[in-house]
Amino acid sequence: MIDPGRQFPVHNNLFHLNHAAVGPWPQVTADAVKAFAEENAQQGSLRYLQWMETEQALRDKAQRLFNAPSPDDVALVKNTSEGLSLVAYGLDWQAGDNVVGIRQEFPSNRFVWSSLASKGVEFRQLDLTACEGEPEDALLALCDGRTRLLSISAVQYADGLRMDLAKVGSFCREHGILFCVDAIQQLGAIPFDVQAIKADFATADGHKWMLAPEGLGLFYVRRAILEQLSLTQYGWHMAAGMTDYTVEACVPYPHARRFECGSPNMLGVHALNASLGLLLEVGMDEVWRQLSTKMTGLVEGLQALAGLEILSDLRPQRRSGIVTFRPVRGDVDALFRHLQGNGVFCAPRGGGIRLSPHFHTPQEQLDTVLQLIGEYRPVKP
Repeated sequence: MIDPGRQFPVHNNLFHLNHAAVGPWPQVTADAVKAFAEENAQQGSLRYLQWMETEQALRDKAQRLFNAPSPDDVALVKNTSEGLSLVAYGLDWQAGDNVVGIRQEFPSNRFVWSSLASKGVEFRQLDLTACEGEPEDALLALCDGRTRLLSISAVQYADGLRMDLAKVGSFCREHGILFCVDAIQQLGAIPFDVQAIKADFATADGHKWMLAPEGLGLFYVRRAILEQLSLTQYGWHMAAGMTDYTVEACVPYPHARRFECGSPNMLGVHALNASLGLLLEVGMDEVWRQLSTKMTGLVEGLQALAGLEILSDLRPQRRSGIVTFRPVRGDVDALFRHLQGNGVFCAPRGGGIRLSPHFHTPQEQLDTVLQLIGEYRPVKP
């Protein structure tokens, strides 16, 4: 088993409760990047064939993380936005089609669908603040015979609301609607299973809960609907015979690698491979068990403090690695500055302060953060 104290030296410098933004690298990832940089400096690309083996090892880990049928069902992309754009601009839209989503989504999962208005596609957005009952029921009620795709985040970034993906996926499959999941706030924190939730597409960058650098993400596409996505970019790396540089016509891979048009981000590959290796060594069930236990204690600690309002849905099935709260009286910004000034790395989101620890966060740090929150006193007007 890993030693969190050795693997996460970030805890020696600050209270890192901001994994929902950009997570810290484990030591194993920093070591992999250093070794790769030194190898480049000393030997150039002499060992490129070994680098390709690391790339394949990353694909194998990505398959396990998604529970995809094959490593070839996952493409390596630059980020979540690129994965979503591959879907948005790969599908053959007809004027009058619509996409269903959520108004409070992170911009990446709104802008791309709104941009389809130029093709006559309507983007129907559920307003969570006006939603009565369960959000999934309200989402599905927006669908009709012209709904081509439903796209939501597995976990909402602002307050950590965890969606019932299996319910949504089953409805979509039954009604011939494509189901796209922005998994960036779940992958690496909570077990994720594209087959169980009947996802057609799922994508996530590695820099949050997967504990890797920005600039390399994962894109899953269900093999049965692969041909529904037209290719929007071309290059040598997407060709099935990519090592034959004299070939005249591009014949794309018959799987997800067709969406990787050019040279891979080998530095990112080595880093993400190391980070996922650590997570999978712990095991995603165990990662979530430890994180869930810490979130329960954090929520209970916040509830015990007077003058606070928790904005997140606290039902067990809705919880994630995110909890958002605010002072009932006083200034959210002032409390945020108070925490920042005491070494607490968190974020103002969704009208409150968002805390997002991970499985490796020391319990004593969470206790100290709760103490700091309890010490805050709003300035009287």
